[in-house]
Amino acid sequence: MTRIGFHASHEQVSPRRLLRDVQHAEQAGFDMAMCSDHFAPWSARQGHSGYTWAWLGAALATTDLDLGCVTAPGQRYHPAVHAQKIATLALMFPGRFWAALGSGEALNEHVTGERWPAKEERTRRLEECVDVIRRLLDGQEVSHDGLVRVDRARLWDLPEQAPLLIGPAVSVASAARVAAWADGLVTINQPADTLREVVAAYRDNGGRGRLSLQVHLSWAETEDEADKIAFEQWRTNVIGGNVPWELATPAEFDAVGEHVTMDSVRRSALVSADPAQHAGWLADLADLGFDDLYLHFVGQEQEAFIDKFGASVLPELREEKARS
Repeated sequence: MTRIGFHASHEQVSPRRLLRDVQHAEQAGFDMAMCSDHFAPWSARQGHSGYTWAWLGAALATTDLDLGCVTAPGQRYHPAVHAQKIATLALMFPGRFWAALGSGEALNEHVTGERWPAKEERTRRLEECVDVIRRLLDGQEVSHDGLVRVDRARLWDLPEQAPLLIGPAVSVASAARVAAWADGLVTINQPADTLREVVAAYRDNGGRGRLSLQVHLSWAETEDEADKIAFEQWRTNVIGGNVPWELATPAEFDAVGEHVTMDSVRRSALVSADPAQHAGWLADLADLGFDDLYLHFVGQEQEAFIDKFGASVLPELREEKARS
């Protein structure tokens, strides 16, 4: 049966309040949670970006949820330090923490002052980092000289159960490539045909593990309010092509976002005031083969969304799956 999780967006909510939100989500019946790992928000209107790894420790300690994050080793985080963070959380909270390792965005990584590499170099750097992190989690002493450099690194506290290293992928090509190393796949909502191709590329290239989908959505008591929330908070996140990986500041995203229409937002997020409509959309996405759906309400006030979906959408989805 498909599990339904809560996505905690650090770019949109302060870490103190987001901790209350994830606790609330557990009480409302969400099965698990995931979060982002940003240095800056996508827009000045979002206005937040707390440190994910401190927050994860607090969230894991104050809930019983499985938790993971999408994170980028290689520039802002050295892979040995990244491995140490992953190992520590996995040791403290056995079987409950996973990390999805991506190649990153300039928005977060440019802060080091280092050159932002082209896509193929970023992908090769990620693959080197994954190898380093896996070897460290296996208890090896690791030295490496390539796109990243490591000198005789060793982790002194290792989890008994190795955490899952998930492959995040948006495109078909990326899904095929992460299949070589990933313990599972996480992607974002796109047209159904595209999602089928992403899943097929991952599985056809030997991809193992669970398939997870992060679903961006907007709900409110009225259609106008649902539209307003989505457009105000999420229009900088619907820009296509390679642009989202290359822009370096929230101001740059806001400038490009001025040209985004509500129609474009609706193509990237599920927007409706009707909980039954959301339940239908989510059921259709689950039917594409996804084991886990992580619901990301793109507004900043999470409480009403958590209560409404916990009371109506989650039970309807579970009943539908039980009947099928």
